[in-house]
Amino acid sequence: MSSAVQQNTLYKKHTLSLFVANKPGVLIRISLVFSRRGYNIESLVVSPSNNPEYSTMNITASGDDKVLDQIIKQLAKLVDVVHVSDRTGEDVIQRELALIKLHCDAQQRSNVLQLAHALKCDTVDVSEETITFELTGTSEDLDNAGRVFDAYGVQEVMRTGKVLMARGNTLTA
Repeated sequence: MSSAVQQNTLYKKHTLSLFVANKPGVLIRISLVFSRRGYNIESLVVSPSNNPEYSTMNITASGDDKVLDQIIKQLAKLVDVVHVSDRTGEDVIQRELALIKLHCDAQQRSNVLQLAHALKCDTVDVSEETITFELTGTSEDLDNAGRVFDAYGVQEVMRTGKVLMARGNTLTA
């Protein structure tokens, strides 16, 4: 097995939730922990918490499990990080939003609108040459819709990143 293939089998997506102080500079300090370890942040969502002094962060990143363990330990040592949880593989509520703009002439419009309806997309903009849809779902739902729409000429895709919340009485971060 080549080293590139072997390396890819060691890497997987991880989802972390952090409860952090709502202060300037916190985000850069957290991203530096990932950067120093060669971990790529794929998405990052910051939300206010019930207490205005704190925020919740959801981070999706790809990398090696051993390196992730080191990152979690380093994040937990940061003064502004109150709590960090690895939510990878947990049964959590997760959603992502995407805006997908397709090139769409008048001949394709009916087919594209039917397809979008089947994929539970909302139409948010229509012009003579394009249609833009909004889709909310799991990351896998959005990936699937993107593959389906590729046949129609995707011009642009904007995604929010994964927003997640623990189920039941458990706090997310």
